Amino acid sequence: MQSFEQMTNSFINGEWVAGDSGRTYQNINPYDGSLIAEMNIASKEQLQNAFQFAEEAQKSWARSSVEERKQVIEKAVEYMNEHQEEIVQLISRETGGTILKANVEHHLAVGVMAEALNYVHEVGKVREVPGGPEGKINKVYRLPLGVISSISPFNFPVNLSLRTIVPAIALGNAVVHKPDIQVGLVGGVILAKAFEYAGLPPGVFNMLLTDIEEIGDEMIENPIPRLISFTGSTAVGRRIGEIAGRNLKRVALELGGNSPFVVLSDANVNQAVKAAIFGKFIHQGQICMIINRIIVHKDKYEEFVETFAARAKELPCGNPQDPHTVIGPLINEQQLKKAAGYVELAKKEGARTVLEGSIEGNVMTPFIFADVKNDSHIAQTELFAPIALVIKAETDEEAIKIAGETDRGLSSAIFTSDLEKGERYALELDAGMTHINDQTVNDAPNIPFGGTKSSGLGRFGNPWVVEEFTSAKWVSVQTKEREFAF
Repeated sequence: MQSFEQMTNSFINGEWVAGDSGRTYQNINPYDGSLIAEMNIASKEQLQNAFQFAEEAQKSWARSSVEERKQVIEKAVEYMNEHQEEIVQLISRETGGTILKANVEHHLAVGVMAEALNYVHEVGKVREVPGGPEGKINKVYRLPLGVISSISPFNFPVNLSLRTIVPAIALGNAVVHKPDIQVGLVGGVILAKAFEYAGLPPGVFNMLLTDIEEIGDEMIENPIPRLISFTGSTAVGRRIGEIAGRNLKRVALELGGNSPFVVLSDANVNQAVKAAIFGKFIHQGQICMIINRIIVHKDKYEEFVETFAARAKELPCGNPQDPHTVIGPLINEQQLKKAAGYVELAKKEGARTVLEGSIEGNVMTPFIFADVKNDSHIAQTELFAPIALVIKAETDEEAIKIAGETDRGLSSAIFTSDLEKGERYALELDAGMTHINDQTVNDAPNIPFGGTKSSGLGRFGNPWVVEEFTSAKWVSVQTKEREFAF
């Protein structure tokens, strides 16, 4: 059995290197407070070196064959599958996620890797475009970007890291990756182990266990990376976008959400409740796509609230290692304090308490508030906790209008028995994704995943990620002597 807990070094230029900042980080299990690992934090100088190694390695990797790249990805998938049990257990321990969540994450991550095999051939492609003077041949080459800077979050660290890393490598780029150090093992170490096992040339993938206190904005400001890929909060995303724009770097930003779950007048309430329970409480609500506001037509409102609260009250909470647990701990004490503050804010703003949850350790059981006003501070806040907000709408049209009244636009959902109406309303919602008769937490490696407004820029998923992570170059060949005007 692989013991990832003993692997606490960074991975730079194909070697496992201890961080030399002189600082250490205690990686703590968010459920029971036990020590998982102690990590030596990598320094800013080590990060700068990693970018230089990546830049040099990418020149050769850009010339690699389709078969070489396919073989690396296939071997990395093999590693992830062979070690699935250990990886799932570590995801649960390090993120506080349930065993169900950990298995879902592993499945999504392997899916992202497998999908890359369907577009690994895109880089190096050439197509001819007509036009220009007689005898001119226009060729458009699809080329790798170069080095990509990858920054991933704590909530789904395996999937959300590989969503950037695998397309980058498949398309001939090199990567310097910084996982959230709270989940440095599953968000970084196991990925480096997978690519080491796969035989990826040194320097093409580099992973550093470090933090912002140590490296500042070096992941963004370093002159070598051509694209900054970040998944996380809107506030941090704005800063990254500002710095990247100043330095004329590309960005792929998947940021925070305020996802509406809309129950229309003709909806099946029982099915809507089942969907809302999953879409609100999976991973304790710590997902960017999670249902943040539940908007219900007045004709279904009381029935929905009553049924939803009764179901939420039954959810097993506690130890995420117990396969029956649905709600485990929040990632850390700071996140718990923020969530407790949101509970008090909802009460202060006049919301009706339908289900009073409790707090034990870092575990918060479900809180449900009804009669929430959409323009209240609580309704316009991304909660990232098992706190549900229910808003009443007088008409279906008002429900859709309320759903769109937010500065975020990541995911959304509409429940209705009229599928044509649902699709029409879906197109009216300013969000990157809308799911009819489903909940908001959906992902797949072959869809355009991303948001609008303050929820981000760019799209992941095949084939959209190909455009994001490559560049097009025009090469023209004049085969006949051209006559010039002067």
